[in-house]
Amino acid sequence: MSKKMFGDLMKQAQKMQQEMGRIQEESKRKIVEAAAGGGMVTVTANGAMEILSIKIERDVVNPDDIEMLQDLIVAAANEALRRAQQMVSEDMGKLTGGMNLPGLGNMFG
Repeated sequence: MSKKMFGDLMKQAQKMQQEMGRIQEESKRKIVEAAAGGGMVTVTANGAMEILSIKIERDVVNPDDIEMLQDLIVAAANEALRRAQQMVSEDMGKLTGGMNLPGLGNMFG
């Protein structure tokens, strides 16, 4: 490989790295929402895989059945994080042109 080819390759790698950083920052500002129990529990997360909020409808709060509420929260949180991961993977896929580069899909997880 010539020095010019190597230099061009390095420039492309640096540009891709900068673009990945930009996408990561944008993903942190994007949010997704998921619900469980027919909307009784709603969880909001961002592209940095952070839970931002949990909304619980009053009707689902039953002191005699805390386990159901806990299950609904876990289900909604897991779905919100799955959607956030999918969103980030799709954003990264735009950068890589659909190439499956190991590690990029799990950058935030």
